[in-house]
Amino acid sequence: METNFELILLLLAIAAGITAIAKKLNQPYPIALVIIGSLIGILPYEGLEELKYFFAEDEIFRFAIISIFLPTLLGEATLNLPFAHIRENKLPILVLAVTGTMIAFVTAGWMTAVFLGLTIQAALVFAALMAPTDPISVLSIFKSMGVNHKLSTIMEGESLVNDGLAVVLFTIAAYQYEMILAAGAAGITLAIGSFLKVVIGGLLVGGAFGYFFSRLGSFYDDYPLEIIFSMLLFYGSFFVAEAFHVSGVIAVVIGGIIFGNFGKRIGMSPTTSLSIRTFWDVASLVANSLVFLLVGLEISRIIETVNWLQVVIAIGIVLLARSIAVYSTVSFMRSLPKNWKHIFNWGGLKGSLSLALALSLPIDFPFREEILMLAFGVVLFSLVVQGLTIKPLVGLLGEKSIREEKLEYDRIQSRIYRYHSGRNHLEKMAEEGTLSPIVFSRLSNQYEDELKHLNEELDTLYEREPKLRQESTARAIREALYAEHEALEKLENRHILSDEVTNKEKRFVRDLLEREDLGERVALHPEEDQ
Repeated sequence: METNFELILLLLAIAAGITAIAKKLNQPYPIALVIIGSLIGILPYEGLEELKYFFAEDEIFRFAIISIFLPTLLGEATLNLPFAHIRENKLPILVLAVTGTMIAFVTAGWMTAVFLGLTIQAALVFAALMAPTDPISVLSIFKSMGVNHKLSTIMEGESLVNDGLAVVLFTIAAYQYEMILAAGAAGITLAIGSFLKVVIGGLLVGGAFGYFFSRLGSFYDDYPLEIIFSMLLFYGSFFVAEAFHVSGVIAVVIGGIIFGNFGKRIGMSPTTSLSIRTFWDVASLVANSLVFLLVGLEISRIIETVNWLQVVIAIGIVLLARSIAVYSTVSFMRSLPKNWKHIFNWGGLKGSLSLALALSLPIDFPFREEILMLAFGVVLFSLVVQGLTIKPLVGLLGEKSIREEKLEYDRIQSRIYRYHSGRNHLEKMAEEGTLSPIVFSRLSNQYEDELKHLNEELDTLYEREPKLRQESTARAIREALYAEHEALEKLENRHILSDEVTNKEKRFVRDLLEREDLGERVALHPEEDQ
């Protein structure tokens, strides 16, 4: 036990050192970890042999990725993904994550069976392994480049959803295929039923855990305790869902979204919210660093027995299946810039979840070693080749770097929001009698002077960059329209208005939300838009 603990500390030290150097050089640390991990695994480094052999064991790698790191990574991602961003981009996220994943699964499965000679079941298992995307490397690159936030949100949202779907598809293909095949014509119904059971079950478990811990947190203002609640939420929802044979991944995603939005709104103080996010930021960095280093160590196992021709064919299959999935779905969305589909396609990297699932296959599973070899080869290519070329691609497509004007706009907006929040809190203190009128008046005047100066800066920036005003207007109108729609639903639920009028007004609001020119002209009444 003591030796194992020392090996874990050594692994963490190596991961931290590589991550620190990569961040200092402004390079994507996940790719650096995979490369260094592969080199450690391949080359004879004296003193690291025990480390390599210990963490390259199938069971240890699979347990570490799925049971320890996956709930942390999913939970942290959901906490940092506001529901408003998901709602605003729900259509491209769902189309890519659901329709795109199913298209890629079927396409990759068929091509694998035809071109690599695997059985239908083995081909479907490999296709399911290639379905989940790992955007960590891509998002770290996007962050360093200042790429459009909507692009990052869609890619992260797709990954969160399709991780859950991929695990469900893998479970069905690996463990229920024979039963479904034996059912004959009823097998399709059986497969759909099993799929829905696992997905809906994950949604229910995650929803129950997220609501319970959100309500529980509202009774306390104790951030260490509420951090423990968040740990119980992520790991508890995952293991309870898995115990009931439903999707633990979907449970964590749903529970995290509810806790990070509903829970934050009803019961988290600013100190608690910041402390929880800081804790999971640290946990996520540790998990990501260890995961990608472990992937590098594990990939080294295929070097001696790899069939490079089959790996190259598998890489081509996965890339082609991803291309078909992306270009057949998001290409028709007028609300997305045309260049983004190329970034969605090439940025769909494969990562640790694919390897962990592959290693979970039973030892006697048909074509297990071939599936492992192909999965490891594709993941290595994906992380290194695609990961290192996504940045030049983004720059080539003109999505590089936020302009100085946008950074200036964000600075002004953040300070306006800060000052309004501070002044509002002072007003609340004055109303409660905990702040004297003299002090309140002096501090309030200081805030007013700062806000006046910032608004003048904002007007000047709008005059110089009209597109910023248009984008700001569109965002404000969209938020207002969401509020209008919610208000209409409340009226409908209370039966205050006739269904005919309510449905007409709701339909008009939904039509406005789908328009691309929200920042230019919006009619507030249906009659004005005719």
